[in-house]
This record gives sequence, C-alpha cells and structure tokens, in this order.
Amino acid sequence: MEKLKAVDFFLLDLDGTIYLEDRLIDGAAAFLKCLKEQGKKAIFLTNNSSKNRFSYRDKLKGMGIEVKAEQIFTSGEATAIYLKKKCPGAKIFLLGTSLLAEEFRQAGFELLDQGDPDYVVLGFDTTLTYDKLWQACDYIRVGIAYIATHPDLNCPLGQGKYMPDAGAMIKFIEASTGKTPLVIGKPNPGMFASLSKKYNLDKTRTAIVGDRLYTDIQLGLDTGITTVLVLSGETTAEQYATSPLKASYVFPSVQELARAIG
Repeated sequence: MEKLKAVDFFLLDLDGTIYLEDRLIDGAAAFLKCLKEQGKKAIFLTNNSSKNRFSYRDKLKGMGIEVKAEQIFTSGEATAIYLKKKCPGAKIFLLGTSLLAEEFRQAGFELLDQGDPDYVVLGFDTTLTYDKLWQACDYIRVGIAYIATHPDLNCPLGQGKYMPDAGAMIKFIEASTGKTPLVIGKPNPGMFASLSKKYNLDKTRTAIVGDRLYTDIQLGLDTGITTVLVLSGETTAEQYATSPLKASYVFPSVQELARAIG
C-alpha cells in the first residue's frame, strides 16, 4: 500500500463512487475528511454531463460535503473546452439537459433547434425525446460531425437499479445511422491532459478512483497513473474477476480505501 499512501492527487468519480443517486456511500464523508487531514487533494472527475460543476457542488453540499466548484471537472466541461479550441462559436445541435446547454452557451456556442449545425453533441440527456433522437440521426446520417460527452452505458442508482446513460443513447444512434461519435470524457486521455494542465498534476503522485472498468480504470491504464476500483457502483466482483482490465487496487468502497491510506 506504500504506493497508494504516496498519492497526493485523487481523481474521484462521483456516481457509484462517492454517492448513489442522492445518498452518500457509507464512509465517503470520512474518506474525504481523511484526504483533507492528510493534505491530499480531491478532484471530482465525472462523466455525468447532466449537471455542471456548480450543480454538483450544490448537490454535494446538500449531502454534507463542502467542496469548491473548481474541484469538479465534468465531461461536459471537457467537451466545451475541446470544441472551443477546435471551432470557437460553432453551431451545435445538443442532446443535453438545460444545465449542459447553459455550459455550452457560456462557452460561446450557438445552440440550434433546427437549421444547419456544425456539430451534433450528445450528453446524458435526461430530457431526451424521440423527436430529438430522430433529428440527431438525420444530421449524423448526412455527415454532420458527431461528438459524445462520455460512453457510460448506465448510471448506478443502488440496490441493483440503473438509469440508461449516454452510452445507451450512442448505441441507439449507431443502430440507426451506423456511425459512432468522438467521445471526449473518460477514458479519452485528452480529458486527463486537460486536467493535468488545469490542476498541474504530477502523474507519479496521482490516482484515479472509480467504479467503472471501461472508463475510470481504462483512463488510468492509458495515462499511466495509479488506478483504484471500488465495487460500490457499476462493476461487480464477478465482472472484475473475468475482466482483462485490472486495477492497481480494488476495494469494496472508499470506506476501505480510507483505511488503507489512513
């Protein structure tokens, strides 16, 4: 555990790692307190683009966790950063919540309901309608550039319940159009590059903690940082046993992780 104890920066997933829906996972508050007491930094790195960093800050505060908005980095923000570099002021047909739409408008993009967009952007749209999916498929089918904020298939809610996530929507669109998007969020190494620049991270002293093998752990493996899988969300012990992806450390939850670094 010495390598784990030497970590200064913890990149923490939210859904399935710190909380399930609106309930903190047992030991999450104590884990975050442990990091603070040891002078370690927590950066919340979430693929869930249905909210922005300010909304996540308020959600955590409502559960008794005080964090700054600057400690939170979402796949929605990462996508806006990517597009701002590539095509500032682009016209976008967005499949996303009002909070994601606000993030894109603040970044200087024009959001279209109809017309000729430069990009179709798919987020975790909990307001999604069939008409929006149909229109997105029409755009994508004729060659409009297509980007997704993240590939997560499901959002864990606890007690064996899940919400279909953006990855499920990607599958729907692929079945109709035969096309897949450029994915910006985890496990795209570009998301870590944006983080490294924003927070001045030292890879040798950074760990990623999450509940998904194909996003959280894959990102860590691709970027060469320490990986910690927690079995409190999407991935089960049985799934991990048969997976070719292996984490540096595996814990039932962040509660046991706190004990390991404490």
